[in-house]
Amino acid sequence: MPSYRPPKIASSEITPRQVYLRRREFLGAAALGAMALYGAGKASAAAFSAVESKYKVDEKTTPIKDVTTYNNFYEFGLDKGDPAALSGDFKPLPWTVKVDGMVNKPGTFDVEALMKEFPIEERTYRMRCVEAWSMVIPWNGFPLAALLDKVEPLGSAKYVAFETVVRPEEMPGQKGFFQSLDWPYVEGLRLDEARHPLTLLAVGLYGETLPNQNGAPIRLVVPWKYGFKGIKSIVRITLTDQQPKNTWQVTNPQEYGFYANVNPAVDHPRWSQASERRIGESGFFGASRHPTLPFNGYADEVASLYAGMDLKANF
Repeated sequence: MPSYRPPKIASSEITPRQVYLRRREFLGAAALGAMALYGAGKASAAAFSAVESKYKVDEKTTPIKDVTTYNNFYEFGLDKGDPAALSGDFKPLPWTVKVDGMVNKPGTFDVEALMKEFPIEERTYRMRCVEAWSMVIPWNGFPLAALLDKVEPLGSAKYVAFETVVRPEEMPGQKGFFQSLDWPYVEGLRLDEARHPLTLLAVGLYGETLPNQNGAPIRLVVPWKYGFKGIKSIVRITLTDQQPKNTWQVTNPQEYGFYANVNPAVDHPRWSQASERRIGESGFFGASRHPTLPFNGYADEVASLYAGMDLKANF
């Protein structure tokens, strides 16, 4: 990786600092209630209710304490506890997302307006990190396909590229001469992956707006892929006919590819992917381990997207 030392797998074992900064108040209203989103110096309420969703795994959810204090968000630091401890100055509102490229109706969309326009669903998904740990998280959000329909992709569009925010004055991981990654953080999906019903733009978790450390105010969730595909704090979405690069692929193409589908049969060069450590659980001999499932357990829904592909070569 250019000018970067990859974190050792042992970093995933770091005990997180039990700090949870800038949690927004749950105001309460119909169903999940009205949500408070904090902007620069003031709060503005954006009410939404959760729509019952069929997308819900029958597994014990990870405690919110762990979901909000054990994170990879390098814009705030390299350790798992850094995002919770160091994201207090980040201002998630006002916030807009620019959608452009190969579309009929490009635009810049206010996140609060999108939350009112699209029904917000609660979906409980497995989340599998490439570092061989996992969580089960109840997300609140709307399908990415709904936003793509709004801008009307051209028939020639084949991919969707994503870009996160760059604010070194608010994100200490982006400060300094030597940087862990090149900013902005970027990601990409094939258009059929982006339009798949499972692909979610999350604006909350556990019935509350996203904390800063989890990607406030809007992030991508693609549950059959490794967690680094879930780009946070999105500011731009671009439709293109060229396969976009993602940050980890650019940084270390020997270890990270474009697709990043969860695959227990394809090990990371430095560790096995056959099983995973479930955060927030403990077993008889320590941390609870689960066998890793192909496509993170979503093979029935998504395996057909990759029919005929060599998933070892296209990792």
